[in-house]
Amino acid sequence: MLFKKYKDYGDCYGVKIVKIEKEKYTGYVYDFEVGSKEHAFQLANGIITHNCCRLRIDNRKLEKRGGGLFGSSPLTGSIGVVTINMPRIGYLSKTESEFFQRLSYLMELAKESLEIKRKVLEILTERDLYPYAKFYLRDIKKRFGQYWKNHFSTIGLVGMNEACLNFLKKDLGSKDAIEFTLKVLDFMREKLLEFQEETGNNYNLEATPAEGCSYRLSKLDKEKYPGIICANESKFREGAQPFYTNSTQLPVNFTDDIFEVLELQDEIQSKYTGGTTLHVFVGEKITDIGVVKKLIRKICENYRLPYFTITPTFSICPQHAYISGEHKVCPECGSQCEVYSRVVGYLRPVSSWNEGKQEEFELRKAFKVR
Repeated sequence: MLFKKYKDYGDCYGVKIVKIEKEKYTGYVYDFEVGSKEHAFQLANGIITHNCCRLRIDNRKLEKRGGGLFGSSPLTGSIGVVTINMPRIGYLSKTESEFFQRLSYLMELAKESLEIKRKVLEILTERDLYPYAKFYLRDIKKRFGQYWKNHFSTIGLVGMNEACLNFLKKDLGSKDAIEFTLKVLDFMREKLLEFQEETGNNYNLEATPAEGCSYRLSKLDKEKYPGIICANESKFREGAQPFYTNSTQLPVNFTDDIFEVLELQDEIQSKYTGGTTLHVFVGEKITDIGVVKKLIRKICENYRLPYFTITPTFSICPQHAYISGEHKVCPECGSQCEVYSRVVGYLRPVSSWNEGKQEEFELRKAFKVR
């Protein structure tokens, strides 16, 4: 082996850098995965980059997200997600110290649950209950001795905005609430780091989609603690179903200015090591593709948040098919239309959403894209 004198990291060998040259190049640099024997290749412009076809995990650090929307890469994923009910913690806590004690306790419970699930999942895979997964993960088994070793245990949260309303009496658009949220996310990251070192398994922090629990948890909390604040508190008092705001998102009716949201959410979104995304809800289809290109480029070049979507609302008429925007009745024939939007991760007819999510849809402010 050419590099025997250097420390062996399995299939990779460290080598000293001979020299570093600064190139007069101001364009984009792309990082590709290539199926070559060498771990480096040279682009046509002379810039040499690495072939990141292998990843050695350092359990002393929180895992970096993979290549997909929910932190996924080939041969990895999540064995399960436990979502922490943040509004209840905020409502019950009298001091910041108590808030973090309650959060720590719930995270410990989440860890125990996920560790039990991991063991059961491994046993059931060995017994051929998941034959396709067993085949797909066979190389992971050979390498680590476990089929699911490369998968994450995921802990997420819901309703941080309402946690701030109950604990600080301020929403997530305020400076104090943002600072507190960043402190909470840093605490959770450190806790997950401890879990990784304790168990030897991968843990990540996710902005849970919470399609169901954002409604279910708020409903349960309102029954047990009538004084707890939900996302649509004023509407709830008028008879509407309650809901909590997703993860650490701003209230759905906070603003119609996308760049205000980006400024307030950028640092928060960047704290997650698992899945997270910012949804740009627009009232109807954007017909000028140039506007979309400029928006995407501006976001990518000026902000660090990992993922975002652009989601127009549209309607489907049984006679005239696609109609741009929200139309409960077809403007052409008067037929009942099905309105579609993104419930969280997926485009679904609004009529199929749970009652809490339907209440959220009624409050959503569409962003103005110029």
